[in-house]
Amino acid sequence: TSEKMAMGHWCDGRASLVVGTHTHVPTADAQILPGGCGYLTDAGMCGDYNSVIGMDKLEPMRRFITGMPKDRFTPAAGEATVSGVFVETDDRTGRATSMRMVRIGGRLEPAGL
Repeated sequence: TSEKMAMGHWCDGRASLVVGTHTHVPTADAQILPGGCGYLTDAGMCGDYNSVIGMDKLEPMRRFITGMPKDRFTPAAGEATVSGVFVETDDRTGRATSMRMVRIGGRLEPAGL
């Protein structure tokens, strides 16, 4: 996250929004930086959260326990959650004016919609 935060500060005043990915878990640090760049360390995953990062749990758990792959990963088939961020920008300056987390459906609590 420190690298993402550094990138956010570098982009502040140059970009409307910096959103990180990869951990698959939405972070609670949505903010507008002083130069008008919206920033979020991780938007989270769009997929089934009753899973191992969107995959059916059986094979990833087997690999963790045995250290050996047996089958391919298969996508989890449960209800998906859409995770992301909604950002409004000033048409004239391009700066972020407001932002809010979006989480719809699935297992995670909805985010202030």
